[in-house]
Amino acid sequence: MNFAPKQPPKPLVGWRVLVPRGGPWGDGVAANLRHQGAIPVVAPLINFAPTNDQATLDQALADLAAGAFDWLTVTSATTVDVLFAHRATIPAATKVAAVGETTAAALQAVGYRVDLVPERDNSAAGMAEQMIALEPEPRDILTLRSEIAKPVLTRLLVEAGHRVRSVVAYRTVGVPVTDRIAEDVRNGRINAILVTSGSVAEQVQQQFPDIPDTTVIAAIGPRTAKDARRAGLSVDVVAAAQTVDALIDAVARFTLPHAADEFAP
Repeated sequence: MNFAPKQPPKPLVGWRVLVPRGGPWGDGVAANLRHQGAIPVVAPLINFAPTNDQATLDQALADLAAGAFDWLTVTSATTVDVLFAHRATIPAATKVAAVGETTAAALQAVGYRVDLVPERDNSAAGMAEQMIALEPEPRDILTLRSEIAKPVLTRLLVEAGHRVRSVVAYRTVGVPVTDRIAEDVRNGRINAILVTSGSVAEQVQQQFPDIPDTTVIAAIGPRTAKDARRAGLSVDVVAAAQTVDALIDAVARFTLPHAADEFAP
């Protein structure tokens, strides 16, 4: 008698997990969640809009292409989208620093190389520390950032003596969810909410003021967890690494809560 090989257990069977961003990123997270047995609920809470100072960004990218910078720092996958949309040229002599593996993968996916990813601390401060250690002499550095990003990287590099041009590459804007999603969160039909940035945390707090205690709030890293708590969220788990896989694994360590008695009226 032939027996089919035993399939590995799927730890998130029965879970409904809110994915706070759409697009290719959201699609990838949703696929990962399905692989683990979960039902992804893709509900973009934030979106990205062009900078209000396009001329400054255009000039910075032109100077980048002309070789004006020794380093380019990229702190989010959204910045990669901006570079790609503008068909930005990064000269061979300009080194590229990415704040984490997700950003590095996004750069490589569209054909840009990556010269530095922080080894220990995947944050702006961690990247600044490693760049300062690598470059004892003053260098010309272009930092591209969100309008709402804290200027931690720029400040630390300037304090170390580097010449830094900090340019806003995009704006982050909130996106209202549907009434159905808001009701599902309020009633506990969403078992976990993934929090992937400080701006997502702010939208979670604003759009879901009554999150049940049984709902798992999962932050993608210590910095995001800190921002989430500052926004007023109760963070239940922080991913061991700043990757989507680690974030989903963190949620999988929890037992599925029996929310609202299987949604009985």
